[in-house]
This record gives sequence, C-alpha cells and structure tokens, in this order.
Amino acid sequence: MEPREPRDLEAQIAALRGRVLRLEETLKEHGIALREEEPIQRPAVATAEAASAARESIAGEAPAAAQAPVHAAGPAQGYAATAAPQFAAVEAAGEERSLESRIGSQWFNRIGILAVLIAAAWFLKLAIDNHWIGPLGRVLIGLVAGAGLIAWSERFRTRGYAAFSYSLKAIGSGVLYLSLWAAFSLFHLVDSGVAFAAMIAVTAFNGFLAWVQDAELLALYAIVGGFSTPLLLSTGENHEVSLFLYLLLLDAVVLVLVALKPWSRLLCAAFAGTVFFFAEWSVQYYSQSEFGTTAFFLACFFLIFAWAPRLVRLKVEGGGSGASWDHLALVVVPLVNAGLGFLGFYLMLENAGSAWAEPWVAVAFAAFYLLLLRFPARGAIHGSAVATSTLHLTIAVVFLTIAIPLKTQGRWMTIGWLAEGAALVWLARRVQSTLLTVLALLCLALGLIALVTVNPPASLTPIFNERFGTYLFGIAVCAFVAWLAAQASKEPGPEPPVSWRSLAAVAGLAVNVLILLAVGWEIHAYWWFLHWHAGFGGDWTLMHDYRMYAQFSYSAFFMLFGAALLTLGFWRRVAFLRWQALLLLAVAIGKVFIVDVSTLSQGYRILSFLGLGALLLGVSFAYQKDWLNLRKSNAR
Repeated sequence: MEPREPRDLEAQIAALRGRVLRLEETLKEHGIALREEEPIQRPAVATAEAASAARESIAGEAPAAAQAPVHAAGPAQGYAATAAPQFAAVEAAGEERSLESRIGSQWFNRIGILAVLIAAAWFLKLAIDNHWIGPLGRVLIGLVAGAGLIAWSERFRTRGYAAFSYSLKAIGSGVLYLSLWAAFSLFHLVDSGVAFAAMIAVTAFNGFLAWVQDAELLALYAIVGGFSTPLLLSTGENHEVSLFLYLLLLDAVVLVLVALKPWSRLLCAAFAGTVFFFAEWSVQYYSQSEFGTTAFFLACFFLIFAWAPRLVRLKVEGGGSGASWDHLALVVVPLVNAGLGFLGFYLMLENAGSAWAEPWVAVAFAAFYLLLLRFPARGAIHGSAVATSTLHLTIAVVFLTIAIPLKTQGRWMTIGWLAEGAALVWLARRVQSTLLTVLALLCLALGLIALVTVNPPASLTPIFNERFGTYLFGIAVCAFVAWLAAQASKEPGPEPPVSWRSLAAVAGLAVNVLILLAVGWEIHAYWWFLHWHAGFGGDWTLMHDYRMYAQFSYSAFFMLFGAALLTLGFWRRVAFLRWQALLLLAVAIGKVFIVDVSTLSQGYRILSFLGLGALLLGVSFAYQKDWLNLRKSNAR
C-alpha cells in the first residue's frame, strides 16, 4: 500500500476531530462532563494549505472521510471510542428514569405476553370446539409455533433487542408447555412420562440458554416452567415421592445457579414454589402413615434453603431491584424457612401424638443454626457475611427460647429463661454484640414476667420452699447481670447502643425489687398459713391478729432493708443505692403513719413508731455528718 499524502492524513484527522467536538457538545447537553484529555497534537508538517484542506473536508468531505480507514491511533480516536459508550449510558439512564419508557417497554411487554398466551389457549379451545384439525395436528402446530418463536427470538437478540427477544422466548416456551399439556391431558396422545420428559427438556433448554447468554430472566422463565410442570401433569393422585424428588432436583439446580451467578430472584422463586407444593400436598394427602417419608423430604427442603443464604452470590452493584431481591434471599427466605420448617415438624408430631419430642425439635433447630456459625458465609459484599451470621445466631436464640416453655412449666420455665438471659449477656459482652444484648434482655424480661405470674404457691415451710428458691435464683441472675454490666461499662471503647451502665442500674434495681417481693410473699404466706393451719378460719379475732402481725412484719422489713441499702450506699459511695433506700424509707414512713395507726395494737404501734423514729434520726445524723462531702461535690 502506498503511503498517504500528508494532506490526506490532515484532512482525516481534522474531520475526526470535528465529529468528536460535536459529540462532546451533545454529551454536555445531557449533563455528562467528560474527563479532560490531552490536547490533540497536530503533525509538524501542518501548513496553511493543509488547514484549508481540513476546512474543505469538514464542509464537504466528512462522509467520505468517515468511511475511509484511519490507521493513526491518536488521542482523538481514543476519545471518541470512550465517549460513545458514555453517550449510550446517558440514554440508558434516561430510559430507566422514564415512567413512560417503563410502561411501554416493560409493563406492556408483560401484558402482551399474557395476552398472547391467553390467545393461544383460546385458539386451542376454538380448534377443539370446531374440529378444524385433528388432535395430533393441533399439538404439532403448537410445538412448531413455540419452537419457531424461540428460534425467531434469537434474531432480535443478535440485533440488540434483548428484552423483546426474552419476551418471545417466554411466549414460545408457554406455547410449548400448553401444547404438551394438551397432548397429555386433553387428547391423550402421550402418557404422563413422555409429557413429563418433554416439559423437562423445555425447562432444561431454557436453563441452558440462560447460562450461555448470562440472562437471569431466562433462568427465571425456566424455573417457573419447571414448577408449572407438576401442575400441568397432575392427575389428582398422591405421588409424594415422585413430586418431592422432582422438587428437590429443581431446588438443587437453583442452589448451584445462585452460587455461580448473582441471580437471587431464582432462590426466592424456588422457595415460593416449594412451599406452595408442600403445603398443598400436605393439606390434601398427608396422613400419619406417611410421617417418616414426609419428615425426610421436609428436612431436605429445610436444609437446602437454610444453607442457600451462605452460598448466594450477590449483585456487585448495590441499590435498585437487585438489592431488594438480595435482601429477600438473605433475610426473608431464611426467616420464613426456619419458621415454616419448625411449624411443619411441630404439626406432624402433634398429629402423631408425640408432643414430648416438640421441645427437642426446637433444640435441634437451635443447634443446627449454631453449627452454621462455624461455616463461613459467601463473600462480604455489603456486609452479607456478618448479616447472615447474625441472622443465624438470632434464629438459634429464638428456638432455644421457644424450647423452654415447650419442655418445662412453672418454676423450671422461669429458671430456664433467666439462665438463658444471663448466658446471653455474658456472651454479648464477650463478642460485643448489640443484637445479643437485646435478645438477652428479652429472655430476662420473659423470665421475670414468669417469675411474678406463674410461680408455684408457697408452702407451710417459710423460706425453704420452691417459690422463694425461684426468687433467689432470679435475684442471683439479676445480681450477676448487674455485676457483668458494671464491669463492661468500665472497659474502654465507644458506648454501645444499649448502654452497659444503664443495664447495670436496671439490673441492680431489679435485685432490690425482687428481694422486696420475695420476702413480702414469705411474710404474707407465713402468717396466712399459720392462721389457717391452726384451724381458726372463722375466728375474726385471730384474723385481726394475723393482719396486725403481718403489717408489723412488713413495716419492720421495709425499715431494715432500707437501712441496709443506705448503709451499702454510703460504704460503696453509690448514690443510686442511697436514693433507693430513701425511697423505701419514704414508703415505710407512709405505711407507719397511714396503715399501722389503724391496724396495729397499741404496743406494736409504739414499737413501729419508735423503730421508725430511731432509724430516721440515724439517717439524719449520717447526712448531717456529711461523711461523703455531699454538700461540696457530687458523689457517684
């Protein structure tokens, strides 16, 4: 090839530069600022004559120059090559933001698919009613039409119309499924095995295309077709093993796909289809004789969808609908799977009369999710690994909490919840987990509510009885939590959302309240059972004596406990304890002046007022002595 003249080369570069400048102006109109490039260097041989030729080229020879091959790889060429995709991105972004575009390209597209499928179904019905063609001809026409639509869709895909191509594939696949259904169900041309194999072939072909073309939408079509097959070929008979084996195969394929491709929508669709078929079959066909087989398949389904969130590959780019499906796959599917799996086993055991095994199933579920924590989750995109582990830990704690009331009753249920709450507080401090702290507080709240409401009644033996022992356990747990939280509040580091200092204060307050309740119940039970055990249930004089002794005991205990708290507050220099003591002493003052005056006999009334007066004078002396320098500085 002969070398080009400098004038020709200058003309081509000038024409190319003019086109790039026009493209840059167009991009700026769309709000896209391109990065600055190095200035285009003109060849050293440029002359006034070459410049004149360049102007002529821009004016009249631009089309010819555009068609001529350019061998010089200058900066302008790279500039134009990078600008074109950005201009396409502008158009794509505008299309995504346009409601009109979404309605025209997506909504109408899907409605059109549905309309064509309905038309195909009605056409089959019309052909049947009018006997236009024989059954075999109708089926063959449907098969040829469906295959033709799928083949024709590839023509549009290669020309850049991917969305329309996928729409044609959806229509073609639907026509194939309907034709095979007609061949089996309406015309009885083939048996169920042949129709089933043919539908599986259609599903597999769609899955193959989805893999080759990296198209999640085609994979979704394949999954929908796969789950539609049992419905289309249903004969109303119970084929549990065949149905569930087929569903297991589909779910396993989906598990592999979501591990290799960022197609989280497939996992959500497979889970919804599996739940639908299992629930529908259980309502219609399940019986106690099928317990073993059904339990096996239920365990398989549960394990697949419990393990899937640790394998699913997420969208690399956050935001949009992809992130929403990722959230469903990572959070909603595991939660619903855990709940439905446990509910399934619970109902089967209840139906089989094996209620004794229900709490152990909850314990097994908790152990399984704790075991999952030892296996690393897939990747760390958007913190998914941490979120998955946190979710599994939460589910494990919930199942342990459920197991306690299923297995135990009365005081053992209370002790179980309190012990679990204390263990979770200890673990939350070790791993610095706010979520575990919240779960621990929930368990402690359940235990304390049960302690107050469902405890066994006290016996004739004071102190050494089940109720007082349960209260002692609750007091010990709250004291342990208060000590643990106080130690954690002294450790350096940022303040967690659930303040350790506040938790220590609340737990310490709970200790004192439980002591008041425990001893108060013992005072009440002792005098009440002593009176009735003596056989004087109808003697109102003895009843009055009982009430008098009980009220005096209450007043004495309030004073002594208040004094003990105040002493401890001065010794440990803790203002929170001293304020509790002052509040309790205020209650004792009110009780002595309001209740004891009318309830106690003269002798006990004197003792009550004398004890209260002596105690208050001692408290007053302690504060006037100002041992803690409260007048000068604030105590802790």
